Amino acid sequence: MKTHHEFSPKEISEFHRLIVKNIQRIRKEKKITQLDLALTIGHKSVSTIAKIEAGLENKHYNIEHLYKIATVLEVDICEFFKHAP
Repeated sequence: MKTHHEFSPKEISEFHRLIVKNIQRIRKEKKITQLDLALTIGHKSVSTIAKIEAGLENKHYNIEHLYKIATVLEVDICEFFKHAP
């Protein structure tokens, strides 16, 4: 039987950054502004999206946000979890 895996804060932080970088890249490729994305997923201002993308916010997207963002960006949600080629 396998024992549990210890997840370091660095490992979790890198995982969050991967998601954020993919969302940012796809958003820019689709020419969607941070403000448009924020408003479309229910935020009243761009500040939350901007802070998350800049790494200034310790918050991360929850599964509902990821679903909404994937729908707005017209991509499969799996794209957010892929490492760049």
